[in-house]
Amino acid sequence: MNGWRMISSSLSNNNELVINVEGRFDFNAHIDFRSAYEDVGVQPKNFSVDMSQATYLDSSALGMLLLLRDYAGGDAAEIKINNCNDDVKKILQVANFTRLFVVD
Repeated sequence: MNGWRMISSSLSNNNELVINVEGRFDFNAHIDFRSAYEDVGVQPKNFSVDMSQATYLDSSALGMLLLLRDYAGGDAAEIKINNCNDDVKKILQVANFTRLFVVD
């Protein structure tokens, strides 16, 4: 069983795209995650990934976050990964993602 997951996004008034990750953030979420930022219709100024409802994160999710970073402008991108539980935050720290993203 793949587990439950849901990826959604919304554009805020200040042109920030907020991507909400719920459930398992793994390879099975790659199409939905990519669509969440590519199918918006505009180029957002900033990006935020809300992990408050994420229950699991694996290496393919790390790869998806890197693809988002490339899409958003690479080194010039401003991407926040918000509301991480302790396990998710630890994975991001071990992978040195705190050097590429703002993590809280």
